Formats: sequence, C-alpha cells, structure tokens
Amino acid sequence: MAMKSDIQIAREASKKPIQEIGEKLGIPSDELLPYGHDKAKVSQKFINQIRGNKDGKLILVTSINPTPAGEGKSTTTVGLVDGLNRIGKKAAVCIREASLGPNFGMKGGAAGGGYAQVVPMDDMNLHFTGDFHAITSAHNLLAAMIDNHIYWGNSLEIDTRRVTWRRVIDMNDRALRQITASLGGVSNGFPREAGFDITVASEVMAILCLANDLKDLQERLGAMIVAYRRDKSPVYARDIKADGAMTVLLKDAMQPNLVQTLENNPAFVHGGPFANIAHGCNSVIATTTALKLADYVVTEAGFGADLGAEKFMDIKCRKAGLHPAVVVLVATVRAMKMNGGLGKNELDHEDVEAVKKGCPNLGRHIENVKSFGVPVVVALNHFVHDTEAEIQAVKDYVKTLGAEAIVSKHWAQGGEGAVDLATRVAEVADEDPGNFSPIYPDEMGLFQKIETIAKRIYRADEVLADQKIRNQLKEWEEQGYGNLPICMAKTQYSFTTDPNRRGAPTGFGVPVREVRLSAGAGFVVVICGEIMTMPGLPSVPSAVNIKLDANGDIEGLS
Repeated sequence: MAMKSDIQIAREASKKPIQEIGEKLGIPSDELLPYGHDKAKVSQKFINQIRGNKDGKLILVTSINPTPAGEGKSTTTVGLVDGLNRIGKKAAVCIREASLGPNFGMKGGAAGGGYAQVVPMDDMNLHFTGDFHAITSAHNLLAAMIDNHIYWGNSLEIDTRRVTWRRVIDMNDRALRQITASLGGVSNGFPREAGFDITVASEVMAILCLANDLKDLQERLGAMIVAYRRDKSPVYARDIKADGAMTVLLKDAMQPNLVQTLENNPAFVHGGPFANIAHGCNSVIATTTALKLADYVVTEAGFGADLGAEKFMDIKCRKAGLHPAVVVLVATVRAMKMNGGLGKNELDHEDVEAVKKGCPNLGRHIENVKSFGVPVVVALNHFVHDTEAEIQAVKDYVKTLGAEAIVSKHWAQGGEGAVDLATRVAEVADEDPGNFSPIYPDEMGLFQKIETIAKRIYRADEVLADQKIRNQLKEWEEQGYGNLPICMAKTQYSFTTDPNRRGAPTGFGVPVREVRLSAGAGFVVVICGEIMTMPGLPSVPSAVNIKLDANGDIEGLS
C-alpha cells in the first residue's frame, strides 16, 4: 500500500489543545499566549521564573553532507523525541522555523516527515506566528531609517558608498541580490548601490536567536554596524536611533513558540537562521527554556556537521554556555551510495561496494564531532530498499571509528521505530563525561580561526584570501572584535566550496570571497566560494505544486 504524503499524515493528526501540551512541561495555561488552538507562545514572565531550574540533557542532531537521496535530519530529530517519550523519558524537541524561500523553492516544507513530524505542519511551513515577518519588518525599518537619515542632512556623515546594511525578504529572489536604490529624482534620496539578502541571513535573525531577553536583544540590535564614514569609523544602529523601535517590532517574536509532534510531545519551534549562510541553530531562549522544563532536549543544527554542528559548538554553545551531552549523526545507506559514486536513479538496488566507498564522508563527520569532546551515535535513517548487507557495512565501518550505528524506522513507524535509537542515546547522554570544548579559543586571531575551521573540519590545505580581506580582519581585531567566533558561509553539499565534490576530499583550498562583521550578533561571517546570501529559485520551484484543493486544503507541502 502506498505511503500517505506528509501533509496527509499531518492533516489526520489527533492534536491536543496546546494547553495540554504545556501541562506536560509544567507551563500554566495562563503563561501561554495562544495562536489558535494548537500553537502558543511561552511568556517571558514564565521563562524568567524558571531560570533557576536544573538543566536537562542536551542532545544535538546533525548529519552527513546532504545529498539528493535525502538524509532526514529533522525527521530523525522529531522521531528521537517521540522515541524518548515512548521509553518513559520526559523529552522535548527544539527546531527552527521554516523559511518561505526554500519552502517555495526546493524543499516544500521543513517540519519532519512521515510519522515523525511537528504539527500543525502547514502553519509551520507558511506564516506560523509571524516571527519571520517581524524580523523582516525590523530589519527593513532600520534600512529605511538609514536612507532617511542621509536624506535629511546626514548629520552622522555616513559615506553613502559604505552603507553595509542591506534589505531582506523571506523569499528566494536572485533579481534582488544587487540593486540601485533611490532612483527617480531629488525627492527619492541619493542614488546608491544596495541589495537584498534572504531574511534568514539577516543579522537581526541571528541576534533574536542568540539574545537572552528583550534588554539583551535591544543592546545587540544597537551594536550592529550599518555603515561607515569617510574616515572609516563605524556607524551603529543605535546612532540611527532605530534599536528601540526594532525591539518593539520583535517583542512578541522573541517569545518561543510551543507546538506538538504527531505523538503529542512538546516541540519548541523558534528562529531560523540557515546553516550555510548563517549559524543554523534555533534560538538560545527556546533551547534554554526547554532545558529547564524537560529531562532531555533534542535540537538540530542545519545541514551537515561541517556547517551546522560546527557553528552550534563554536558559536551557540560558546555564547550561551551550553554543551551537548551526545551528538546524533544522521546518515542513510542511500547517501552512502551517492557518496560512493552512484547516481540518484541507481539507489534502489543493493551495492555494498558503493556503500563502503561512500562511508568516508560519514567517517570524517564522526571524527570532527569527536574532536569537540562529545560522544557520537550514528542514526541510520531507514529506507525501504536498504538491505541487511548494506546496513551491516555501515555498522562495521562506524564501529572501526569507536562509534555505534543504530537503524531507526521513525519515518514509517513514528516513535516506536526510534525506540532502539532513543534507548542508546539516553544511555550515552546519562554518561556525559563533560569534556566538550570549542575547537578554537576566543583569543586566537580571526584569520587563524578561519584556518582552524578550514583545516580541522573541512581538511583543506589552505585558506585563499587576498590581502584586502586579511587587512580587514586585522582592522576589526584592532577595533576590539578579535575575540569573536567565525560563521562560515559555504556550500552545504561538500567539505569543499565545490558542491559537486562528494565524499571526503583532500588536496584543496578554501577561497574566501568576502567577510562581514556582525557586531551585534557577535560573530564574523566569512563568505566562501560561490555561496549566495540571497538564493535563487530552481528551474521548477516547489511553488508550482503548492495550491488549494476543492475543499480549501493546502496541497504540495511536504
């Protein structure tokens, strides 16, 4: 019998009122701010009240480099939480909100899949509680106030050639990457080059996901550098006097969203920076709140461990004082075959040799995660065409690296299919040795930090950066920003900057095209290769299949 689509399964879910989900975590109903019957925000007042609670165990889910075969990281994250609750653990999930750009572009949705989903799936993949719209509005308010300041006399002496604050929109739109603004005459201002990024690449998004409360949020917003004067001295958002109004726009967005899995377990869905162009983790406030309420909190980091997990460890954990007790690394037999040289149309037939050839990609990720001092469990996300011989080949390989691979069937069976994985992950988390450490210290130079990531995580021979970029990094160090961590913007499909180089390549350099200082968020963005902070739509976007049926229900989300 054919498997139902994700949206069919989600639509048939037996959801509980959100107050009942809150009760599972001890959240009083009057501390939930409902958005309909099945989603709510958790009040800042309640969050402040539980800050003294003991923390639960933090479990990070990451994956190998994504392939067209699909890995199922979000699905595994949700399935693991359902599995933990099945074995009697008090567990909650923390994931990111979905961006409209990729939903209408490549992905079609981002709430898990099969019988391991977060619901309401259609709301989550569309406007949800409006957080992304608030972030977009706050970001663009600042952009408008910068141009308005210049128009009305420019008392801050902003050099219009050095306005660094771009605009954002939550959509993939390559036509907006580079624009000329303020055309049309004197009344429209001073023409200058500008451009758009996607909302999830906004520094405002990063700040919302790293701030502890509204006071911290406003301070970070005010510290954002938006332009430079002719003498190259920085102009901050607080100089434009935009930080207060931006905070007002973000007041509700700052509060974490509570929803539920298909099995009615608590799910915090909040924030959504991409991992290939931003830091790729859900909000600190959602994660830390969940840790005060649950014994086990499962969160994910975007894309492969070379991007999302590295940033989770080196940025989020460093800034929030967190540490993962165990990392779950998601892989599939199908992805091993693709890394071993097979095409997408060749994956349904047994090929143990291709699996073995592809395993080094998995192996490198295992070694990288272990280098942070954290134990690793491999979740082998099961597909129907996987054979016992292929599965065993992966298990045998993982064992040689001192780790364990466990088959999980959560996509087809929900939490019941993840019981073995959940049992082992809980055991490892409970044995947490507490050896976690980022891979570079704060005091290391900025370029040396970039080299450390490139050489230790990607296994590159060198970082290729011209003197202008090196001088810019030195200048930021002299201005007091040398202790900031690095946020690498790089293709997710490979350890290199070439998306077509799968496996575990060696003998390559990492070209750095541009560096951006996110002074409010507190990191330096390093743009590598051809990566774009405003994606484009594919030749056939998912949007062409998304529509309403005769009953007014949404079709095409997945």
